[in-house]
Amino acid sequence: MTTHVTLEDALSNVDLLEELPLPDQQPCIEPPPSSIMYQANFDTNFEDRNAFVTGIARYIEQATVHSSMVMGFGLYLMDGNVSNIYKLDAKKRINLSKIDKFFKLQVVPLFGDMQIELSRYIETSAHYEENKSKWTCTQSSISPQYNLCEQMVQIRDDHIRFISELARYSNSEVVTGSGLDSQKSDEEYRELFDLALRGLQLLSKWSTHVMEVYSWKLVHPTDKFCNKDCPGTAEEYERATRYNYTSEEKFALVEVIAMIKGLQVLMGRMESVFNQAIRNTIYAALQDFAQMTLREPLRQAVRKKKNVLISVLQAIRKTVCDWEGAREPPNDPCLRGEKDPKGGFDIKVPRRAVGPSSTQLYMVRTMLESLIADKSGSKKTLRSSLDGPIVTAIEDFHKQSFFFTHLLNFSEALQQCCDLSQLWFREFFLELTMGRRIQFPIEMSMPWILTDHILETKEPSMMEHVQLLGRSIDLNRLITQRISAAMYKSLDHAISRFESEDLTSIVELEWLLEVNRLTHRLLSKHMTLDSFDAMFREANHNVSAPYGRITLHVFWELNFDFLPNYCYNGSTNRFVRTAIPFTQEPQRDKPANVQPYYLYGSKPLNIAYSHIYSSYRNFVGPPHFKTICHLLGYQGIAVVMEELLKIVKSLLQGTILQYVKTLIEVMPKICRLPRHEYGSPGILEFFHHQLKDIIEYAELKTDVFQSLREVGNAILFCLLIEQALSQEEVCDLLHAAPFQNILPRVYIKEGERLEVRMKRLEAKYAPLHLVPLIERLGTPQQIAIAREGDLLTKERLCCGLSMFEVILTRIRSFLQDPVWRGPPPTNGVMHVDECMEFHRLWSAMQFVYCIPVGTHEFTAEQCFGDGLNWAGCAIIVLLGQQRRFDLFDFCYHLLKVQRQDGKDEIIKNVPLKKMADRIRKYQILNNEIFAILNKYMKAVETDSSTVEHVRCFQPPIHQSLATTC
Repeated sequence: MTTHVTLEDALSNVDLLEELPLPDQQPCIEPPPSSIMYQANFDTNFEDRNAFVTGIARYIEQATVHSSMVMGFGLYLMDGNVSNIYKLDAKKRINLSKIDKFFKLQVVPLFGDMQIELSRYIETSAHYEENKSKWTCTQSSISPQYNLCEQMVQIRDDHIRFISELARYSNSEVVTGSGLDSQKSDEEYRELFDLALRGLQLLSKWSTHVMEVYSWKLVHPTDKFCNKDCPGTAEEYERATRYNYTSEEKFALVEVIAMIKGLQVLMGRMESVFNQAIRNTIYAALQDFAQMTLREPLRQAVRKKKNVLISVLQAIRKTVCDWEGAREPPNDPCLRGEKDPKGGFDIKVPRRAVGPSSTQLYMVRTMLESLIADKSGSKKTLRSSLDGPIVTAIEDFHKQSFFFTHLLNFSEALQQCCDLSQLWFREFFLELTMGRRIQFPIEMSMPWILTDHILETKEPSMMEHVQLLGRSIDLNRLITQRISAAMYKSLDHAISRFESEDLTSIVELEWLLEVNRLTHRLLSKHMTLDSFDAMFREANHNVSAPYGRITLHVFWELNFDFLPNYCYNGSTNRFVRTAIPFTQEPQRDKPANVQPYYLYGSKPLNIAYSHIYSSYRNFVGPPHFKTICHLLGYQGIAVVMEELLKIVKSLLQGTILQYVKTLIEVMPKICRLPRHEYGSPGILEFFHHQLKDIIEYAELKTDVFQSLREVGNAILFCLLIEQALSQEEVCDLLHAAPFQNILPRVYIKEGERLEVRMKRLEAKYAPLHLVPLIERLGTPQQIAIAREGDLLTKERLCCGLSMFEVILTRIRSFLQDPVWRGPPPTNGVMHVDECMEFHRLWSAMQFVYCIPVGTHEFTAEQCFGDGLNWAGCAIIVLLGQQRRFDLFDFCYHLLKVQRQDGKDEIIKNVPLKKMADRIRKYQILNNEIFAILNKYMKAVETDSSTVEHVRCFQPPIHQSLATTC
């Protein structure tokens, strides 16, 4: 009866796999990040049990790398008051002589510049002193393996012989170009396979020598007694590197590193040739072994009915065999335990240039190991069921297949074998300085020490290695990573610093960014860094988001601090903080304490720059708006403008609208302008009486004016941003002009012709004319881009597009409530004496803030700035009420009369002359505001719209001529 055994059943019957210790029984050593969980992919396409077995085995492999260190630590823990390791050795519980042999490796490299001496575990144990004679690993003499100079003879000999052999293959395979085109025999592929393997082994061996010497030196630093050149004040890391090598040792290190990197370059050039040979050789070896070599043990196992052995052998063949015709020969005599016919059984093993997957290789080697294992959980091993020659063949293939994984990943293995980057690590020694050092000077690093030694000694035979040494340690990659990280951190600190301060600090932010940009540009001359814009977008959180941290903070400051707390002064063109705040200043996070090198380099420089920035701290003006344009760009500005419009809409249709409705109700229904004959004192007293309710309205000088100030500041912000953008765009257009064949008119002397001079100038700048140049030399895509860019620049030049026009138009759409314009006039033309429209209410407000204040009181301009007037004048212009305001304003009428009669009296505690002076000042301000607003609004108006407002009236008819119906 034939028993069918699946691959899973075969694995479950392998005793060796059952003996694998669980993870919680392993020493607590963290391996490199490698998940042991099942992940379904092309290399781990098997069931959960197999994935678990694979993962546990990989974990054990990583743990055994530091098994000696674990062993030493275990001995240290065992030797104490409770137990004595030397008594355990006497009772043959442990074998200290074997452990002593393990500990001949005096120094174990952990990672980077971290090493440990195994003998320290023994020397610090409790019972070492009385048993020190039993140990040889604690002797202070240096082992030959840490003396690189003694090994140089053998290293040079190996290098010369291998380079010579490699050059022969390189000339025929790479230089002549026949490496990939010609089909080779199995023997030729095997020769290249062996060559690649020997090269990796040599490189790994040499790199190990270098790192062992470096590690030993770090553990055994010199001092001023051992080296007279070492100063007594030298740091520990400096004693371990800078003063710890003789000239001969430095030259030996340089030579070995040059050999390693030189051979890496040569083998890298033959990577494609090696890969083809490796895949062909591994495929042939694996298929010949599985299809041919395992036939005889399978035949014997079937004949002797060894079911477990049959299951394992069949599982191996099913895992890797690539049969001719895609199926196993069903009439193979070995499957029945029979001998081959006299003529032999013909099995054609195909040849392909493809290697096994990592899972296939691992499972095959695991199952082969179970066949030849000396020990097992059961009393009888599978090894005893195999003949001696078969066991030898399996052992040979198992040893040979160990290298398959590394060779199949030739490029990665080559890089790892030549990796000397640990020579640059010094983090462990930095930690030992306890914060006194942020970074060691480069003069203490091994790459610098070796390079400097070559340059100082001027040894001719070593000069050629200087450039190669620079590449050997992969300094550029490490330095680039650290510099990129430091620059990103510096950018992040700059933005975080801005986020913890008000809008005035944006100038400092731009300067910090420019310092970083300049640093990036200078460093980019010597190394390859990520683009500065990419770093900045990442630090600004603007990679995928439409706007970044800077834009968000600018709007936050505008909304919560700038609009409600700043006063604009049109004379200085600046915003300053109000004398009396009506809202609390927003709470900001405290700026983080950062090291000086993340800002300007040092504390003195930071203090100096802080003094410079202090001149920009007490106001918001043109420098700040220019910086906002630079940092926010069109997209960020558009976002801020849109949000500001929402704020203005909320105020005009909410708070301000309610106040306007209330104040219109308390305005006098009729308020005529008194005749000049009454004199300025009488007119002042008349207006003061008529507007008594407005003057005494408690919330007028607080909430009403505050809300209007916020609207005015928002309008002013948009205007000043428009002006800053215009300056930047004009600069762009002037820079682009020569590339668009736009040339200025030249000065001509008497008798010269302008056309001749201009043609001469155009011919001179013709090579700069971009579009024709691209059309002649560029690709269709480049031509299209050039034309679109040229068209866009010309449209910006000709159209004169204005963002502020759009802002004003949007604000006008917010004034749709009837209260702003009042009811239709009874005379069919306009309201004359009636106080029905907004301009009449604004005249009353203007009368209030034109009244002079007392000695210790604050004026309206001190509290609210020009933003108050900008809000009122903007609403009047957008409502089309400017001319009526100029004609019927109470203050203007009083000013005309006072300028005519020149009287100066105190009426109702109001000094007439002072009030007239204030009215004149505000009249000038209003006229300036109206002029600016009309300049932008006239561009929106069309001829048809102006004609529509013209109304024709019939001339008056005398009563004597009038006829009645």
